[in-house]
Amino acid sequence: MRLAGVLSESVVDGPGVRFVVFAQGCPHRCPGCHNPETWDPDGGGERSVREVVRLLKKKCKQKPGYLRGVTLSGGEPFCQAADFARLAGEARKLGLDVAVYTGFTYEQLLEKRDPEIDALLSEADILVDGPFVLALRDLSLKFKGSANQRLIDLNRSREMNAVVLLDGE
Repeated sequence: MRLAGVLSESVVDGPGVRFVVFAQGCPHRCPGCHNPETWDPDGGGERSVREVVRLLKKKCKQKPGYLRGVTLSGGEPFCQAADFARLAGEARKLGLDVAVYTGFTYEQLLEKRDPEIDALLSEADILVDGPFVLALRDLSLKFKGSANQRLIDLNRSREMNAVVLLDGE
C-alpha cells in the first residue's frame, strides 16, 4: 500500500478512539482539503498490509479494549481498495469497527461495480462520503468537514437496501 501515514490514536476521525491509516494519492483534490500532502500518488511511502496489521495488533495488545475501531482516510482509500479491504478485514477480526472516508459518494462507488471497491464497502461499518466543499465547511459538524458529506451506517444501509445515516446525524 502507498500510505501518507498511520496515527495510532485519534478521537476526531470517527466514533471512539481510532487507529487511522491515511492513503496516499487522491484524484479529488478538493480546494481547502486539510490533507493536501496526500494528493500525490507517488508521495508517502510503501507499507504492506501485514506491517500495518502488526502495528494495529501491537496497539491493541498495549491497551486492550482501548480502540473502538480503525479509520481509513486519505488521500482516497478506494484508489487502493483491495489492500484497504484486506486491512479492514483484519481489523474486524480483532473486534474493531471500520470507518472509511471517501471523496466519492456511496452511489458513485456502487455504480462502479468494481469487486475491489465492493469488498472494501462490505468490510466497512461507517462511510463518510462526498468531496469536501469549502463553501459548505462547517467546523461544528461531527467527523466531517462540509455539510454535503454524510456519515452512513453501512450495516443498516445494507439491511434496508437504502442509505441510512448514522444515528444522530
